[in-house]
Amino acid sequence: MADAKVIPFGEEPRSRRAAKGAAAKRARGRGLSSPSSPPSSLSSSGSATESASGSGSGSGAAAASGPHSLSSVPEQADGVEDNMPDDTPTPEPAEPHATAPGPEDPGSEDPAGAEAPADSGGGDWDRRLAEGFAFLRRRVTGDYEVDEFGYDKELTDQVLMSLIRPLYANYFRVEVKGIENIPSDGGALVVSNHSGTLPLDGLMMQVAVHDNHPAGRHLRLLAADLVFMLPVVNELARKAGHTLACAEDAERLLQRGEIVGVMPEGFKGLGKPFGERYKLQRFGRGGFVSTALRHGVPIVPCSIVGAEEIYPMIGNSKTLARLLGFPYFPITPTFPWLGPLGALPLPTKWTIQFGEPIPTDGYPPEAAEDPMLMFNLTDQVREQIQHTLYKLLVQRRSVFF
Repeated sequence: MADAKVIPFGEEPRSRRAAKGAAAKRARGRGLSSPSSPPSSLSSSGSATESASGSGSGSGAAAASGPHSLSSVPEQADGVEDNMPDDTPTPEPAEPHATAPGPEDPGSEDPAGAEAPADSGGGDWDRRLAEGFAFLRRRVTGDYEVDEFGYDKELTDQVLMSLIRPLYANYFRVEVKGIENIPSDGGALVVSNHSGTLPLDGLMMQVAVHDNHPAGRHLRLLAADLVFMLPVVNELARKAGHTLACAEDAERLLQRGEIVGVMPEGFKGLGKPFGERYKLQRFGRGGFVSTALRHGVPIVPCSIVGAEEIYPMIGNSKTLARLLGFPYFPITPTFPWLGPLGALPLPTKWTIQFGEPIPTDGYPPEAAEDPMLMFNLTDQVREQIQHTLYKLLVQRRSVFF
């Protein structure tokens, strides 16, 4: 080791000195670890290293000379980066490739840097305005359909139901049960109790079927003669699908597969005193049962709770009723004492329940002429409605809640 040439510090680049120092250490390690090597091997290794360091090139060729020459040393050894000169720039880590924000990125922005505006619902309002103008255009040009009874489906769906629905949903807060008992197709006869001084229960039942039936069925109500004698009410009732309460109109509707609603109590149930509330009156002569038997359609009993208390009828002025041509003239705690304000109904909580249908398709056609059968079926429907009324009254927590 005494004959090795010493190179002063700083005369060569630090990287080359580091590489040569690492090569010398490996050469010395290999020469000392072999016991059978002659001492000259170390000298020749040192000479080879000396010649290589003196010439500054071809270190691999100098190491290859001699019988015990060293193998070629890699140019870069461990710890080279630590021995790099201070003026060598350190490579910076490459930045990851920036990807454009996708549509699912909640913080994505447009190229201009502005955030995407939130949906303000303007498109929905534009669509509603377009539909409204199209509706008015059809009204003006007469491009709409009305059936033989005067029923205007488009006007009912878009206007009349929208006017009644706030009273149904927000004022009376109607709860509907058993709507699945009304068939999804074909004709059916819905038979309900009648009460409330004014026939609001029929309108609420119509909205209940229109808004809740999964098949989107429409209820065609049979109304009394008085409804079609009033100037404005007459037109609105026809447009909403109501027709005269007679067997002929009911049969024509059932033949077309419509859902027909009837209230057999009539004015007897509508104008009964408050003390007789929820007590069913006579169901007439059973004409609705005869109509159902002729066409083999099911009878669906319907019970309405809540309508009896909207106008508590504590009296009836028969003189005024006779002068005005009404079946009765109601006197309530607020009417006529408060004038028009007394006509405002009380905000009672309603429940409408459709019972299990009573089939009639198993009877022969001549069964419609059997008075005993009609009496039995009429009594069965009436008892089912009355029993459901009592059950709903027991379950009700309050008249208003």
